[in-house]
This record gives sequence, structure tokens and C-alpha cells, in this order.
Amino acid sequence: MYNDEFELTFDLADAGPKTEQRRPTLPEPEEAAAAAPPVQETRETPVSAAPENTPASGPEREPEPAAEPQSTAPAAKGRTVLISGGDRGIGAAAARAFYAAGCRVAVFYHTNAEAAAALQKELPGVLAVQCDVASRASCELAFRAAEQALGRVDVLVNNAGIGSVSLPFEEITDEDWDRMLRVDLTAPFYLCREVIPYMKARKHGKIINISSGSGIIGCEFCSHYASAKAGLIGFTQSIAKELGGDHINANAIAVPTTQTPMLKETDFDIFVEDELRDIPWGRIGTPEDIADMVLYLASDASEYVTGQVLAPNGGRRTPV
Repeated sequence: MYNDEFELTFDLADAGPKTEQRRPTLPEPEEAAAAAPPVQETRETPVSAAPENTPASGPEREPEPAAEPQSTAPAAKGRTVLISGGDRGIGAAAARAFYAAGCRVAVFYHTNAEAAAALQKELPGVLAVQCDVASRASCELAFRAAEQALGRVDVLVNNAGIGSVSLPFEEITDEDWDRMLRVDLTAPFYLCREVIPYMKARKHGKIINISSGSGIIGCEFCSHYASAKAGLIGFTQSIAKELGGDHINANAIAVPTTQTPMLKETDFDIFVEDELRDIPWGRIGTPEDIADMVLYLASDASEYVTGQVLAPNGGRRTPV
């Protein structure tokens, strides 16, 4: 399976539970007109004081109670989401967040059928589809299966990706380069090509591409990875300009070092100690931190946000 981010990710077995945060609701686009109207301010009609020794013209009015605040956001029921690389790490965290918000969710996985089955058991009703995102034919078939099961795809999260062990430029082979670009850059292109015609027909959609801080400032000993992630940022910003007239949002998240499985493959203690010196927030990011950002970008709260690269990194002094 393709890991979510080379940006060094792992699971902390002894980490405490994450504090539950309120998540934005994700309204059904065609139901937007049915949203509750904004609360109108209640004004009291003043009662004129009667002249001294003169009876009032009518009974004194009791002040009207203030209106209860009402949410103007429709329910999330009906929103449909497709997440590539959704069986673990950031993808699984995003699947849980959307599921909790009342969305219908489909995830793509590559080879880890066990993880996909576990996620389906945890989140009854979630669809898991096997897909090799580096293959155009596999993307087409998997997308058709997801679209048929969901009815449509309102939100596409391009999360599947691979990283590599540190490789000096001279040691990167043609195969290393081609595979990195196919999975981390060409795969989002394949899936966007599938979903965009449907979003254009409905004049609404959300595309969220999981990039990396390495795509902003580069990455020593992983130039092929940084190149793919930089390309994904350029791709995101370009399609955002083309699709804005159809009310389709396209944004990228520059994921920093995050506690997903891949960080286990590093010298964890030394690496994290070095990372924390540069993070004012005082901790490494979690998949749930990134999932919260994904949920925001998929919600109507971000309706005017497109072509942007967001970096939820705890105030890190450098993007990676």
C-alpha cells in the first residue's frame, strides 16, 4: 500500500487520546437552499411612560424573550467522499472524521487488505476498493466502483503516496524517479480526470491534494520525492484557476512530520528530539491534525478558499 506521507510518519503506542474537537459540518450542495435562515434580531417595542397621574393607554407589555441561536448549516447527511490511500495513517484518520460528520465514505487501498477490512469493521458502511493508483486503468475501474456505490463523489482526497529512504541524487535510478512521480503526482491527475466532469456537471466539488513541506523548500537526499510534491502543488493551483468558474475548490495541504506508520522506519528518538526544537507547539503532528484540515477544506466553511497550500505544522519555523 502506498503510505500517506514520506514526511516521516508513525503511530505512538503510548500517546494519549486526542481531545475531541468540533468539526465543521459538510452540507449537501443541492440542499443549501434549505438551510435555516439567519436568526433575525428580536427588538422590543418600547412602552411609552404615561404622564404622572395619567393612566397608561393599555396594559404594560412584557419584554419578549430573546430568540434562541439557530445553526445556519444544513446537516451533513448525503455528502460523499473518496479518499485514496485511505486504509491507514492520514487517510484512515480522514475517513473517520468524515464518517463522524455523517458522510458516506469510500477508500482506496493498494495491498493492505487487512487494514482496509479493519477500517470497514470499525466504520460500518465504508466502502474499501483495491486500487493501484500508479495505473490509469486501475484508477478508472476503482473510481467507477466507488462512484456506482456512492452515487457520486462530492469530495476527492488524493492522499495515496510513497516516500523513500534517503537517496543521494546520483543514486536515484530511472525506475525510482518514474515510480515516485507516477504515485505521488500522476495518480492525483488520473483521479481528478475521473471526478472533475461529474463535479462540473453539478457545479460543485472539493478536491484536496496531500502534498508536503518538501514540495515548498525541497528535501535533501530525496529530490525525486520533493519534485513530485512540488509538482502536486503546481497542479493544484493550476486546476483551481480553471475550475473556479464551476464552483469547484482545489487546495493542497503541505503535510509536515506526522505521527503515521512510516516514521517507525526512522531513528525515531533522535529524529523527534531534533524535530521538536523547531516546533513552537511542542509536539509532532498527528494524523487527526491533518484530518481536521481536510475536513475544513471539504466543508462549506472553506467555500471561498481555493488554490491554496495550507500547512498545519504547529508553527514550525521551516515548512518541513
